[in-house]
Amino acid sequence: MTRATWWLQVQRAILFLVLLGIWEFVAARKIIDPLLIGRPSGIFLFLWDGLFVSGKLWLDLAWTMAGTFVAFIGGSVAGILVGLLFVAKPWLDALLSPLLTGLNAMPRIALAPLFLIWFGLGLGSKIALGFSLSFFVVLYATMAGARGVQQDHITLAQTLGAKSVQTFRLFTLPSAVPVIFSALRLALIFSMLGVVGCELIAAEYGLGQAIAVMAANFSTDGVFGVILLLSMIGVGLSGLMSWMEDHLLQWR
Repeated sequence: MTRATWWLQVQRAILFLVLLGIWEFVAARKIIDPLLIGRPSGIFLFLWDGLFVSGKLWLDLAWTMAGTFVAFIGGSVAGILVGLLFVAKPWLDALLSPLLTGLNAMPRIALAPLFLIWFGLGLGSKIALGFSLSFFVVLYATMAGARGVQQDHITLAQTLGAKSVQTFRLFTLPSAVPVIFSALRLALIFSMLGVVGCELIAAEYGLGQAIAVMAANFSTDGVFGVILLLSMIGVGLSGLMSWMEDHLLQWR
């Protein structure tokens, strides 16, 4: 780490602590009612108790992350396979494109009540909503990446006698991989958003359901605590995907 990078990290930490101090002061002096904004000290105590004392957050966390990863894996695999199929079969893309565009244009959170009716209050409805979000992100990225290959390379390969399967494997697919990985990072976050959004409406367990219950009980510190926990998880997942992308795609 260079000196400039180290100093930047120090500045960020100082700014963060200053903002927390202002927040705590405003809430403690009731300049703004703590019921509206909570208190950093209360949020910290809530997370400490929920994660390390009573452990009551772990079940909800496991429930949410299980739904997130299943939705992400299912949506990503389906998005990649369908995207590559559409690139290989342009007529199929032309046939189904209007339908998929219409489905993608739907506000997915509005479908949550339907998913709850179809799949119940359990994990199935959360996975369905997360799947619907991640699928289209990966689908369109796969198609864009596969079609981004330079046409000169395709023409040269065909001139040299390469078959369609060889051209697809050696040129089209490698061109799509970097774009797909970028989409996967976004799809993972979208999967979590879909799962939590469905949990907010109705669920047996999950961090979204925990937010809904605490909001109904005016537990502002608890609501902010779970939101902060979700934010940290999102940052961690995004960083993990970036690390995987850098290490798996060194050939770029």
